[in-house]
Amino acid sequence: MTTGPTDGHEATDGPDTPLIPQPANTPEDLRAAVAKVMPSSLTTFDTERAEALREARSTGNAGPMRRLVGQWAVYVAIARHPQRAARFHHLEATAERADTDAEAWAAASELGCILDQAFAEAGLLRGPADE
Repeated sequence: MTTGPTDGHEATDGPDTPLIPQPANTPEDLRAAVAKVMPSSLTTFDTERAEALREARSTGNAGPMRRLVGQWAVYVAIARHPQRAARFHHLEATAERADTDAEAWAAASELGCILDQAFAEAGLLRGPADE
């Protein structure tokens, strides 16, 4: 159970010590974090950032940039903990290939818990995507 957002000063003696502190929720800080903890995703981040910026400029609405920042803040919150990231990817695969509804539900439930923790660390509230 998550008790709330962290301040980026997690204990370093735990079994899944974060590689980096949780960055500020800005495109620049998130890009730097992506470069450190998931460098193979940097091109995707840059492409999505450019598209969100184009959409925000053409519509005069900051929503696309808010969605980008929120999405990548959660990705980084997961990826900065190597064991958590490995478990998350394992659970995704388990949910996709589950032989029973119970197996799929168990994987989905644990994925939800990891996401809850990541949202809290990123300082975000979970809610509808269009908020």
